[in-house]
Amino acid sequence: MMDKNQPLLEHYQLADLTLNNRAVMAPMTRSRADNPGNVPTDLHVTYYKQRASAGLIISEGSQVSQDAVGYINTPGIYTDAQVAGWKKVTQAVHEADGKIFLQLWHVGRMSHPDFHHGALPLAPSALNPHEKSYTPQGFKDTVTPREMTLEDIQQTIKDFQQGAKNAWEAGFDGVEIHASNGYLLHQFFNGTSNKRTDAYGGSIENRAKILFEIIDAIKEVVPENRIGVRLNPSLHGPFGMELDADTIPTFDYIVNKLNDYDLSYLHLSEPFTDVSDVPHAEPHIAKHYRPIYQGTLMINSNFDQKKGNAVIKAGEADLVSFAKLFISNPDLPERFAQNLPMAAWDDKTFYVPGPKGYIDYPAYQEEKAEATR
Repeated sequence: MMDKNQPLLEHYQLADLTLNNRAVMAPMTRSRADNPGNVPTDLHVTYYKQRASAGLIISEGSQVSQDAVGYINTPGIYTDAQVAGWKKVTQAVHEADGKIFLQLWHVGRMSHPDFHHGALPLAPSALNPHEKSYTPQGFKDTVTPREMTLEDIQQTIKDFQQGAKNAWEAGFDGVEIHASNGYLLHQFFNGTSNKRTDAYGGSIENRAKILFEIIDAIKEVVPENRIGVRLNPSLHGPFGMELDADTIPTFDYIVNKLNDYDLSYLHLSEPFTDVSDVPHAEPHIAKHYRPIYQGTLMINSNFDQKKGNAVIKAGEADLVSFAKLFISNPDLPERFAQNLPMAAWDDKTFYVPGPKGYIDYPAYQEEKAEATR
């Protein structure tokens, strides 16, 4: 039975973009750019077009430079070939009446010398996250990175700006700055990964400085209201990140200061792990930041149809982003509308090349037709 009277299925005015619903496809690494130039291919075109009924698609993280790479077969946004590949994706999504932003990505220390011709990855400080990097030879232990010089930081800001400019030229409706999940910008924010004593370390304002310099640079080449920011305030454990007494105050400062900008949205993640007993953690991210942030707030992490409708109805978020559900249910909004069962995903095919587990999940009607043959 059709049930379109759900918060998730309402239209939403995102700045000057009208979204067909509030169910957003979250950015997800899928490792299908398995070519020497890390260029999006026809597989990417099909994959994103299949999911164009999302109110908004946020692309997988796309590295802004060669220095930004940390995972095998992930697409970039810093070469002409990559821009041309992404242009085919955006055209296909727009032809299907969809909207799509590109996520700008730099992994920082979550990398390996194998990606950098033997050179060390860059990071705010020379601190090993003691994690794994997914290299062409499989998972390898991360190493102690090289602390970025001031010149490195300025170049990185330019790389984010150029990546945004390239994304705009490729036809994306906007960009999302990946300042989350233990990657480079998050590494600057956190006192356990940033031990700098210069203008980018020490105080909360200094550790957050690079994000606002990147926003200021990007808004010179992309309309300010087409820029989103992603944060994960209570990340603790994964990617070598550790909470301390300054962590939540740092994110409170960042979110407050984001109100000075006319951004498209703020994209937050609920904790990836149980932090209820972790000192200084905030276990309820949407509830905590909704009163602080004055613009469009998007929330992510382990939401389903019921929880997504509830968080919007409660006024704690405007949009909800779904990850794995969109992998195995390309027609997710339609399934919500008809209260249809959800197809299960195969996590063994999340990060492997080829079409299997990528573009072979059928829409419900196709699935039903196949079952009756």
